[in-house]
Amino acid sequence: MKLVKNNKNYKICLVGSSGGHLTHLYMLKSIWESKDRFWVTFNKEDAKSILNGEKVYFCYYPTNRNIKNLIKNTVVAYKILKKERPDLIISSGAAVAVPFFYIGKIYGAKLIYIEVFDRIDKPTITGKIVYPVADKFIVQWEEQRKVYKKSINLGSIF
Repeated sequence: MKLVKNNKNYKICLVGSSGGHLTHLYMLKSIWESKDRFWVTFNKEDAKSILNGEKVYFCYYPTNRNIKNLIKNTVVAYKILKKERPDLIISSGAAVAVPFFYIGKIYGAKLIYIEVFDRIDKPTITGKIVYPVADKFIVQWEEQRKVYKKSINLGSIF
């Protein structure tokens, strides 16, 4: 899956809620560990623990169905992406991914979204919103391909 021209020197933004979404992204360590990278997540103990020593930006939460924090996180996304200019943005959700994907698209970043493992036959709200702009949309169940027609099933991350 070649999305960026220079495989050696590209920058990755990993964005996701703390908890299971962050765990999903962390489990992809073999993909990001040798790359220039930064993280965007919630300022919570689990995130601070798992990302100790990593470059991290914190965003506002709660995000689900919270318009005020969506607006705040849109400003955060604009500032961070303008400064960092990642080549690739990877997210497994949740709502914090939305402003990063849409603003990242404007800045020319490639976008990979990984739909959550526990949603088999229905789309998530975030998945539905970012699906139109994602360059690669990854699912973990074949049943999810019925929901997201242009998705790629790579199987379980776990």
